[in-house]
Amino acid sequence: MTLIAIGACYIDTILTVPYYPDEDEKLRSSNLSRRRGGNCPNSLEVMGQLLQHGPTMSKCSLNLISVLPSPSSVLSNGIKKGLGDLVQIDNCIYREQFTEPASSYIIMSEASGSRTIVNYNELPEMTHDEFVSAVEPFRCATDALWFHFEGRVPSFTLDCILYIRESFPGATVSVEVEKPGRPGLQQLAEVADVVIYSKGWAQVGNYLSSEIWQDFLTTEQGNGYTSAEDCLRQQMPKTPEASLLCCTWGHDGAAALEPKTGNFAHVPAHTEQQVIDTIGAGDTFIAGLLYGLVYRSNDWDFQKRLKFANRLAGLKVGQDGFKDLHRALSLS
Repeated sequence: MTLIAIGACYIDTILTVPYYPDEDEKLRSSNLSRRRGGNCPNSLEVMGQLLQHGPTMSKCSLNLISVLPSPSSVLSNGIKKGLGDLVQIDNCIYREQFTEPASSYIIMSEASGSRTIVNYNELPEMTHDEFVSAVEPFRCATDALWFHFEGRVPSFTLDCILYIRESFPGATVSVEVEKPGRPGLQQLAEVADVVIYSKGWAQVGNYLSSEIWQDFLTTEQGNGYTSAEDCLRQQMPKTPEASLLCCTWGHDGAAALEPKTGNFAHVPAHTEQQVIDTIGAGDTFIAGLLYGLVYRSNDWDFQKRLKFANRLAGLKVGQDGFKDLHRALSLS
């Protein structure tokens, strides 16, 4: 199986502080770290580890399609190295006149565990024609194709998915429905085979009004779904193409539903270890889920794939970064 993930790639600068500062407050950081980020690159890095240490390495191909600075830049080379040997970036769109990738500045509060993220990106976004050119080489693939989309720019992503449906009719499409207040994510869910919802989107949905958003923050109820199961059950009739719907719900674990069979499963969160670093936990869950769906479809059943993804994410939050997460394979 050839997996192609389409999404943004960032360099994350992470400041760890004892608590989130007030406006105009001066506060000393207890730690500073930098690493490559982005939903799809994070998921591919973890999948590369799993494939290197699992039984299916000879049958896999992992590919990233993202907008990157000049391939000769130091940071582009660093991104390639950080992704690991199994992840290919040959089909990325390179901006020759730029040397800096997109950046995220993340403030992590030790008191609350919350993350505040500010993004900066001067790289021009991928165009539809560039996407078409980037996926064209995969017509020559001799194995099955799986396209995974971050869903960061829903209108653009929808055009891309519709193109895949027309030009690669046998391909499988999965999509992340993550950020609340981002219009168009529901339309992505309606045309995908596999949909992964976040708790934030499920609770708030596509509401754009600042008043409604403030009401959500005040009542802690919002106007959306009340649980992962509630989200999946109500989304099922809205997602006619889907073979699998999945929703993560933080401390309440994760749930999955197969619309065509009615199979439902829920797994609790792993809370037996200290929370160290939640950045990329959702991306790690997706890596585990896709690994089970794409590369362990013959020997793992529906519930085992969900349990493994949940266990993998649990290991992630108990450590800094993504190193050695393949050890989850020995625990599954």
